[in-house]
Amino acid sequence: MNPEPLKRYIREHRHLFWWIKEDAKEDLSVNLVVETILNYGHISDIQELFDLIGIERVSKIFHEQNSRKRMNYHPRTVHFFKLYFAKHVPGDPNR
Repeated sequence: MNPEPLKRYIREHRHLFWWIKEDAKEDLSVNLVVETILNYGHISDIQELFDLIGIERVSKIFHEQNSRKRMNYHPRTVHFFKLYFAKHVPGDPNR
């Protein structure tokens, strides 16, 4: 079960989770929220996500998802966030 701030964040960005039933959206995994926001969110959505769960945690989730054989990030998104996290997250693997 997600904490209330994350549930509120998901509700505010529910249009980005259009394929998921309304009654299931609040129980999305943090990993799915990160993937969706990094792929489809605006910069303000991404900054809000960083503020909510921390840039280090988002970076860690992003790198774990990218280490899998199959992933759902757009190539431009991968390139951008590898560079972004390398610059802004101490201890990032791409630093």
